[in-house]
Amino acid sequence: MTSALVEYVTPWLVDNPDEVSVEEVEDDRGGVVIELTVDPEDVGKVIGKRGRIIRALRILSKAAGQRSGTTVTVEVMD
Repeated sequence: MTSALVEYVTPWLVDNPDEVSVEEVEDDRGGVVIELTVDPEDVGKVIGKRGRIIRALRILSKAAGQRSGTTVTVEVMD
C-alpha cells in the first residue's frame, strides 16, 4: 500500500515514465523497502538537487507507513 504513493508520484518526475518500476520488499527487521527503478537518464531527476526529491519521497512514504505501523524506506536501484 505504501508503494502506491511512490508509484503515483514518480512518473510525473521523469522523462521516461514507462521505465518506472516499483517493488515492495520486506526487510529482515519486518519493515518494507520500496525499490524504485528508473531509466538511467532519470536517476538525477528522482534524486533532485542535493537529494531533495528523494528525501521528500522517503518522508512521505515513512509517514504513510506509520499509519499502518510499518517502517518504510525508499531506495533508488541502479
